[in-house]
Amino acid sequence: MKVFSLALLTLLLAALWTGSQGVSLRSPYSTCCYKDMFMRRKILASNIKSYQTTPSHCSHRAVRVELLNGKKFCVDPEERWFQQYQQQKKTTSAST
Repeated sequence: MKVFSLALLTLLLAALWTGSQGVSLRSPYSTCCYKDMFMRRKILASNIKSYQTTPSHCSHRAVRVELLNGKKFCVDPEERWFQQYQQQKKTTSAST
């Protein structure tokens, strides 16, 4: 029981330390999109807070879209509606 308590305390301290250091123990693959994670319907531009292209090491080329309500979805960057959204954002940001 003493060994178990010591191991648990060590794990707890390690978790607290990594949290305070800003170190993530999550895999870099957690930013990837997989087949069942893709949103197939159009997302209204007014609902999109931000988006980010997935890293090159991911198996599927995708864009992670974050909505204003905090939900995140994966989108195929070749979707017509998303390309139009990107073009609109570029035009808007260039004119300001």
